[in-house]
Amino acid sequence: MELRQLEYFVAVAEERNFTRAAERVHVAQPGVSAQIRRLERELGQELLDRSGRSVRVTEVGAAVLPYARAALAAVDDARLAVDEFTGLLRGRVAIGMVTSHNVDLPGLLAQFHDDHPAVEITLAEAGSDQLVDGLRTGRFDAVIVSIGSAPPAGLDFEAVTDQPIVAAVSHQHELAVHATISLDTLRGRPLISLPTGTGLRARLDEACTAAGFAPTIAFEASDPGVLAQLAMRGLGVAVLPAEFVEARSDRLRPISINRPRLRGRLVFAWRAGGPSSPAARALVGLARRMLGTGSACLH
Repeated sequence: MELRQLEYFVAVAEERNFTRAAERVHVAQPGVSAQIRRLERELGQELLDRSGRSVRVTEVGAAVLPYARAALAAVDDARLAVDEFTGLLRGRVAIGMVTSHNVDLPGLLAQFHDDHPAVEITLAEAGSDQLVDGLRTGRFDAVIVSIGSAPPAGLDFEAVTDQPIVAAVSHQHELAVHATISLDTLRGRPLISLPTGTGLRARLDEACTAAGFAPTIAFEASDPGVLAQLAMRGLGVAVLPAEFVEARSDRLRPISINRPRLRGRLVFAWRAGGPSSPAARALVGLARRMLGTGSACLH
């Protein structure tokens, strides 16, 4: 049994796909498949079910998976202990982010790379729900994510923005004469929103459910700029952060939503108690310093 076999097995189990796992470990896909087959032959049991469209761990694979992760973590910890002793920070950090945010992430990562050039940095984009789950399972060391008024359990965070969520319409829309509307005014109207899994959409769905109706989503896209364009064309009411709409007030009319008020918080988050690796702790420390001075914001 070799460490690389365990690494490949964990990658396929988490990605549920041989091609994505191969990209993650920077090895050709046939090489990943061959090494996992050797591991299965050595153990005398299949660890992965390859019969479906996505790869799943077998019952035996599920039992082996935590031990494989623990073995890889132990090796990483041993290397990091040596690096800490010698004063050289190595390892890797994985960061996740929502599609649209106002954190100067390139600036943050450039500064971190200058400070710790031996640390490998990976970056992925996903919805808020997926990012929080990835943070809890250890896929990410830190995430830029949208949260509600009640933060997800098990996370610590540094706030980036906390602002109202508003309705946005073209200046020709019938609602454009209003400065404020109640949430119930949106009942039955075609809405333009970010997709399910994003923080803003979660706030909208929660509020509408509490008000006794389901939102009528006519259009959804992961890019707020696309939502704004659709609203500008009169195709519905876009639900967006106030700051985003106000920056386009020449083409969009921002309307406050009351009863209830909707707010969105964007945060830089990590697991409660601090990241486990020295590299991740260094990244979180730098992010908190930059956010605290305001230099992490683009607008």
